[in-house]
Amino acid sequence: MSSSPAPYDGPSRRKVIGAALGGAALAAGIPGTAAAASWQLKWSPSASGDGLGAFETIEDDRADSHPAGQPHIYPEGNNWRFTMHRVDRDTSTDRQRQEVTGLRTSSAGYLKWLPGQTWRVTYSMYIPSSLKATTTFTHIMQMKQPGTGTSPIVVQSLRRVNGAQTIELRLALSDTLIGRTSLDPLHDNWTDVDFQIKVGDGTSGSVRWILKSGGTTVIDKSKSGVDTFLDDRVRPKWGIYRSLGDTSGSLQDCHLLLTNFRGYQLV
Repeated sequence: MSSSPAPYDGPSRRKVIGAALGGAALAAGIPGTAAAASWQLKWSPSASGDGLGAFETIEDDRADSHPAGQPHIYPEGNNWRFTMHRVDRDTSTDRQRQEVTGLRTSSAGYLKWLPGQTWRVTYSMYIPSSLKATTTFTHIMQMKQPGTGTSPIVVQSLRRVNGAQTIELRLALSDTLIGRTSLDPLHDNWTDVDFQIKVGDGTSGSVRWILKSGGTTVIDKSKSGVDTFLDDRVRPKWGIYRSLGDTSGSLQDCHLLLTNFRGYQLV
């Protein structure tokens, strides 16, 4: 496994406040949003302060397949760490899952993403070279309807394309690729993620996906007129969720680090 990365050199307080208050300019880049709207900060947990209490639910080895490796999800300094071992198995034994869900705001409350609303989540991720793209699914972020057996709506995945390692965002409901870029330059570095979604049924939804590395924009893709809703509400998930059907020999013991989560609503 890769050695520990340098601590994340996150945005300054000025930049965080600017992201929350400078919504008009950012909103102009999201399909279907009004320029007069602004982002309001609704969620800003810390791993050191909130721990796993930052999330609505925790799915840590829910099949109890590897007690010796537990916990697989835990705060590590200012980061949340998701550890995956090759022996880990989900309740469906053809796959592995170590994930958290939702944006918890209190012991009894969490944010609900509902039709007609527009939400934005920013955070930073560290993908070590041991967490590789695969020929089958390896998701590190999902948007889903809560409930067992529900289909994903949006997935951020590590996928091999013609043998090359890539990271992509895809609308799972319609199998629409939003964007894709090489994973290799992002390995063993901190990458900033900016994901925005308008929750909408049929053709009333939209998404935007931005990745930055070292202050440079790696990819910025968006799409409107798409379906981003199934039923009830949309709930984000983060962690490692991957199939064991990979044919490239890429499944290794690995981990994922996430930090500096912020959740905003466009109002």
